[in-house]
Amino acid sequence: MNSDLLTGLEAKRQELDSRLLGIGRLMVAYSGGTDSAYLAWAAHRVLGKEMLAVIADSPSLSRAHLRDAVEFATQHGIPLQVVDTNELQNPDYVQNDSTRCFHCKDELFKVMSEIGGPLQFAHIAYGMNVDDRGDFRPGQKAAVEHRVLAPLAEAGLTKEDIRTLAREEGLRIWDKPASACLSSRIAYGLPVTRETLESIEKGEEALFSMGFRQFRVRHHGELVRIEIAREELQRMLSLAMFEQVGAALKKLGYKYVTLDLEGYRSGSMNALLPVSEIAMGNPQDRPVIESTK
Repeated sequence: MNSDLLTGLEAKRQELDSRLLGIGRLMVAYSGGTDSAYLAWAAHRVLGKEMLAVIADSPSLSRAHLRDAVEFATQHGIPLQVVDTNELQNPDYVQNDSTRCFHCKDELFKVMSEIGGPLQFAHIAYGMNVDDRGDFRPGQKAAVEHRVLAPLAEAGLTKEDIRTLAREEGLRIWDKPASACLSSRIAYGLPVTRETLESIEKGEEALFSMGFRQFRVRHHGELVRIEIAREELQRMLSLAMFEQVGAALKKLGYKYVTLDLEGYRSGSMNALLPVSEIAMGNPQDRPVIESTK
């Protein structure tokens, strides 16, 4: 890597450390993805026992991802608490409109606040990075309302920066494929149910067992739409694979199994949302704790 780029990245890393020190006792909303895992690792390196990672055990988190997240935290000695969240009991979440992610994060941050008070954790942080500010992410609105901090973004770190830093530190999550919650696979307007989430999870487990790495199983009622990363798409294009995938997903109750010719892309369900709703999902006023350096 260019030495100037390395120097700039090191400056961002130092800025992150400085911000984390300035925050003090901190809870990190942890999912096991690259961003939240790196934030939890960095916070533990800087704050030690003055931090706590919190992961929500809900039907929208696959069992494989939960196990992997717990394993990463254990491997690096990161203090971790697994909490139950009850977003499926919230009709506003279940109806699955464009605000679904807000209600999910709202539930998580409420639970974290409830457990954080008695433990004297004054602040909560989550793994938003600079690139996330340009995406449709209603959960950011919940973060603003709960005054949740985003130290990665405030330090100027992009997704690629975080992956590079994680790789330099030898963290195995540096190239972990992005993976939003299982509910994000359900077309807007179709209800989020435990049964649907289980079908999606089993469908993705089947594709993973076939050797695919970056993909999505998108639920459209009786129809399921499969997105495969372009670099992996060639493996899918055979009659034998079509039969194998089709049989596996029809066992889960789907009547129609389709392959998306555009391939995998993050947030494809958002393509049909009105521009006005997308704009509402990207709040600009965010709490910031300034560095003490």
